[in-house]
Amino acid sequence: MTLSEKKRLAILDAAETLFHQQGVEQTSMDQVSSEAGVSKRTVYNHFATKQVLFEAILARMFEQLSKGVDKPFNASRDIAEQLTEIAGQEVALLTSPQLLRIAKIAFMQMLQQPELMQSLDNTDIGCMTALVQFLQEANSAGVLMVEDCDFAARQFVYQLKAFTFYPKLYGFSALENADEQSVIEETVKMFVARYGSVH
Repeated sequence: MTLSEKKRLAILDAAETLFHQQGVEQTSMDQVSSEAGVSKRTVYNHFATKQVLFEAILARMFEQLSKGVDKPFNASRDIAEQLTEIAGQEVALLTSPQLLRIAKIAFMQMLQQPELMQSLDNTDIGCMTALVQFLQEANSAGVLMVEDCDFAARQFVYQLKAFTFYPKLYGFSALENADEQSVIEETVKMFVARYGSVH
C-alpha cells in the first residue's frame, strides 16, 4: 500500500468517526484533516468536497459488506436449511456495529438530503446481491414456486430487517441473540410455507 493510499484510508476512517459523533453537516474538512493527521490540502486532493467524502465512505461500506455473501443454491440440500444459513448471515450483517454505524450517519444525512434515501434504497447489500439468483435457481429446480423472485427476495430481507436492523438503528429495545434466532427461524418458516413447492 502506497503512502497516498494509507493517507486516503486515514481520511476515510477519520471522517467516518467524526460523521458518526457529530453528523456530516457539523463536521468540517479541517476537523477531518486534524483527526486523520494529514494536511487539509491532502484531504482535498483525495476528496474534492465533503459530499464526495461522504459518498466514498458509503461506497467503501457497500464494498466491504458485499464480500462473502454469495451462497449458491444447492439442489441436494434442504431448502429451509439453506435459507436459514442465508438469513443468519444477513442478520449478522444487519446487526454488525460497522453497518449500524454507517447507517446512523446515512440516516441523519437523509434529513438533509431526501434524494439520498432513494439512492440507498436502490442499493442492494448483503444477501440481496445474490438472493434473487438463488431463488431463481430454486424455482427452476422445482423446489420453490416463486413468480416474482425480486419481490420475494425483498420480502425475505425486509422481514429480517424489521425485527433486527431497524430497532437497533432507531434505538428501540434490541433483541437478544436467542430472539434473533427465532426471527430467522420464523422468517424461513413463513417463506417456505408461502413459496415451497407442493409435491
